[in-house]
Parts: sequence; structure tokens; C-alpha cells
Amino acid sequence: MDIRRIFGANVRRYRVAAGLSQEAVAVKMGVDRAYVSGMERGQQNVTLLTMWHLSEALGVRPADLLDETVEDAEA
Repeated sequence: MDIRRIFGANVRRYRVAAGLSQEAVAVKMGVDRAYVSGMERGQQNVTLLTMWHLSEALGVRPADLLDETVEDAEA
């Protein structure tokens, strides 16, 4: 289990469900679109503060971004 992959899969799932582009999420967070893309691909090791800003941008709880059951269901 790679927590970055789980986190990234959840980010993408909630972003798509919210109807937001990577660019829109990046603008809400004040980061570059490539950073959001890296998070979704599991290439970024985000800080708690980044996770908080991301959860606010997506309208979800920070804990939702760490839900392991999503990746298990997709695998």
C-alpha cells in the first residue's frame, strides 16, 4: 500500500465528482496545476497544511482523502 497512490486516487475521485478541473483546484489552493497533477499521480508527498487546503478546495473532510477502501475497490 502506497499512501500517496491512495491519496491521489481519492483526490482525483473527489475532484471529478465536484466537476472541477485540475486547474480550478490549483487556483483555489494557490498552487500550480502540475502540482495537483502530481498529487493525483501519487508523486507528491504533501504536508498536512496542503491536505487541509485541498480538502477545503474539494469540499471534503481531510480524512476522506486518506480512505483506503477506494483504491482497494478500484484495483
